[in-house]
Amino acid sequence: MAAANEPARVLRDPLQSQRVDFIELIFDVVFVFAFTELSQRLYGDLTWYGLYGVLVLLLAMWWIWYRLAWTTNRYNPHRPAIRLMIILAMLATLVMSTTMPHTFVNHRLGAVFGSTYVAVEVGRHLWLVLLGGDRHAQMVSVRVLFWATLSAPLWIAGAFSPTVPRVVLWTVAVAIDYAGGMLDFPTPRLGRAGLRSQHVAGAHLVERYQQVLIIAFGETILSSGIEFTPYAFQPLRTAALVVSFTLTLLLVRIYIYRAGELLPEAIATTKAPAYIGELASYAHLTMAAGIIVNAVGDKVVIAHPLARTTLAESLVIVGGAGLFLVGRAALDYATFSRVSRTRPVGIVLLAAAVPATLHFQVIGVAAITAAVLASIAAGNWVSWSRNPRAPLAPQAPPGRR
Repeated sequence: MAAANEPARVLRDPLQSQRVDFIELIFDVVFVFAFTELSQRLYGDLTWYGLYGVLVLLLAMWWIWYRLAWTTNRYNPHRPAIRLMIILAMLATLVMSTTMPHTFVNHRLGAVFGSTYVAVEVGRHLWLVLLGGDRHAQMVSVRVLFWATLSAPLWIAGAFSPTVPRVVLWTVAVAIDYAGGMLDFPTPRLGRAGLRSQHVAGAHLVERYQQVLIIAFGETILSSGIEFTPYAFQPLRTAALVVSFTLTLLLVRIYIYRAGELLPEAIATTKAPAYIGELASYAHLTMAAGIIVNAVGDKVVIAHPLARTTLAESLVIVGGAGLFLVGRAALDYATFSRVSRTRPVGIVLLAAAVPATLHFQVIGVAAITAAVLASIAAGNWVSWSRNPRAPLAPQAPPGRR
């Protein structure tokens, strides 16, 4: 009897603790390095092409993290077979991160990134198919594996292609990966995976989302500190560090209050927890992208506080906060089925600030951005004090339940 139940033991017991396992936290820590490399890459190439390259790499890295987070939400991370999978994915993520500064210009590094990505995505789901669990879990892995093999040839072809075709091929490849997820991995003769109707360990999933944002915020503080260190507390650089830290602190405050705190309750009370978890994933992806751009802006502010702001510098200083607010608006919707008016108002104000602040001093642009965020944080507090709301997650649309 024990032998017959052995395959099911690799699945997470819904009655057990939903706390994140220590090995999952260590996997997330690897993303400190990944986010650092992404922000360094953008800082060294403040062009539209540089921004687009960082976007493609971020989407690839996030897909690995996101799918693994959902895998450990279904499978028991205490089982040796699952732990081994996490450790191998951790090593692969570290290897991929080391290539990111020159992934698109160095043939060897491009080959390492592309082939490692395929090894993680195909290998992980093949491992889960062989591991089993139960019939439903196994067939979900079959469907995800099918979509991983669809994009794999493009990742491999891009890995061994010149710079421009590599970007194009990898764009199509990452689009296929995300399309598979958004469409619920439809597979010939098998249909959709049915992931949006599955039970999810909501507390576990939210803790993973919050952990990865903590990682992103931590990387921002780390990069600011590293940039500031050589200046030995010069008054101007110290003021720039304070402004940069204030920006980060305001983003943290805006995230937590209140959707960030109430998301677990929203997932627990909705009839479509997996759908809300998926919406929250894309919200956190957008916020993480905003934090990475904000980290680049912080470095610019500390390095050149009195320089006249260029368009590229204004976009990273102001745009990081704006992108974060877009993701935060999506999180509002996932938690309350509505978006706070402060989000679109803040996005409009920040967008208007970009052309208005051209040729301002860099530190002044950062101060204006901080003022807008402070107004949003204050508006949130006033609004909630007058009209507190219980979580009310949206229902999944027809065909996605």
